Amino acid sequence: MRLFDLSDKTAVVTGSSRGIGRAIAEAMASCGARVVISSRKAEACEEVAATIRHTGGRAIAIPCHVGDKAQLEELVVKTRVAFGTIDILVNNVGANPLLGPLQDLTDDAFDRVFANNVKSALWLSNLVLPEMAVRKDGAVIFIASIAGLRGSADIGAYGAAKAAVMQLARSLACEWGASNIRVNTIAPGLIKTDFARALWQDPALAERRIAETPLRRLGEPSDVAGTAVLLASQAGSYITGQTIVVDGGVTIAG
Repeated sequence: MRLFDLSDKTAVVTGSSRGIGRAIAEAMASCGARVVISSRKAEACEEVAATIRHTGGRAIAIPCHVGDKAQLEELVVKTRVAFGTIDILVNNVGANPLLGPLQDLTDDAFDRVFANNVKSALWLSNLVLPEMAVRKDGAVIFIASIAGLRGSADIGAYGAAKAAVMQLARSLACEWGASNIRVNTIAPGLIKTDFARALWQDPALAERRIAETPLRRLGEPSDVAGTAVLLASQAGSYITGQTIVVDGGVTIAG
């Protein structure tokens, strides 16, 4: 048995034109999956898809704004036309539009944080879960953050949204487990992506975080990608409703 083989599987990865999403898409393609690259900018999506095809993988680009339900429906329809079924869904898109205390959080900012991080992921999941249930097989992965496990004076709204994502995964795992669908969450720590550039490119902040990390380094997108492949493949066939922390040990070190 090839535990990490994703041959004949189709994976839709949102926010996959860069960073963690791109690393996950490339890793799944290297394990044999047909991959749909999706983010808002068509050119960026096609660049990643072309890179995967150049290395022998199978990938197409379908641009989509996850905050638009009609575009999510179109993403699912176009994927089915191109590849047939959707076997793996990675809800990777996230946004943090506000830094600062919760006291300063406006209603509009709160709505945007939860719409981009929680509601859109539920929309897309609900579009593909029934299809997975018919086949009695599927894997849904949410990308959260250790911000959802710890308090923060600066990104409290983002942390609350990511905590909600973890609970969403637990509940969906209970709802769809009888159909052999696994639903899990990955909670990365500080990963060297554009999204977190302000943190890891600041020498003082990066040095402090590295000192707090038992593995004594910052994370790379590929560190998260391996966990996603585990959860999507036969290797993770008895894992559901869990939050897998990928942070070099930060959360256990205090």
